[in-house]
Amino acid sequence: MNHSTEINALVKLLDDPDQEVFEHVQKRLLEYGDEVIAHLEDVWEKSLDTLLQERIENLVHQIQFNIVKEDLSLWYHSGAFDLLKGAIIINRYQYPDLDEQKVINELEEIKREIWLNLQYEMSSIEKVKLINHVFYNVYGFRGNTKNHNDPQNSYLNQVMESKRGNQISLAILYATLAQKLDIPVYGVNLPQHFILGYIDESKRDENEFGVLFYINAFNKGAIFGKHDVDQFLRQLSLDPMPGFYAPCSNVEIIRRILRNLMTAYENLGLHEKVAELKELQEIITHPES
Repeated sequence: MNHSTEINALVKLLDDPDQEVFEHVQKRLLEYGDEVIAHLEDVWEKSLDTLLQERIENLVHQIQFNIVKEDLSLWYHSGAFDLLKGAIIINRYQYPDLDEQKVINELEEIKREIWLNLQYEMSSIEKVKLINHVFYNVYGFRGNTKNHNDPQNSYLNQVMESKRGNQISLAILYATLAQKLDIPVYGVNLPQHFILGYIDESKRDENEFGVLFYINAFNKGAIFGKHDVDQFLRQLSLDPMPGFYAPCSNVEIIRRILRNLMTAYENLGLHEKVAELKELQEIITHPES
């Protein structure tokens, strides 16, 4: 029996009232993965049976969720080099049919606009002011202050569309644009506020963190210094840990997106989503040795 015939035969059994039969069918279809989704969606559209439709929706979601888990695991274990890629994988948790290329192309367009005005002799501050001008003034990106806890603020496709995001999604877009232009801007994992640092390796000796200055992507790219971070930590009564000043890894940034999403869905009472996001979090958390 070829794939297509077996899949069709299995799909026909999805509404079987016998739980054992249903579980066996579900298990087989899950093993097929991605290739059964089109079949399932086709049956869903033609069906008037709500139980069958619900079973198909759950199955399609489970298959798509498995793909996200596999992709995230692969990203993590192969070095987590591409921050944008990691954020797009999380994006597909909520938007499985996400057009990744569209997001990448839109970012390329913004990058090109910055690149056209970039002069070789510009200082680091002038470069950042140019990014700020294009990103915030020309394209209109802003921190979403009205609905700060909305989970949509964490999904890049939504942020690109609405031009509104939270600290971390705006910082990811900002850092991606800068790095594509060889401008060394990286995420800094400050508690309760995610910021960016402009890195100058040659300053590593005078300044243990190698950060020339910091950038607040949530507040139109405002530039500030280490003493402002000190003050912020004092307000929160937190000890100044090195990790609050220095660039963090891509994995830490993706973990933080997941934490934001878990909090957002927790507040909305969507506990199943919180449980699934915990599974994603576990994939990129080192097992305690």
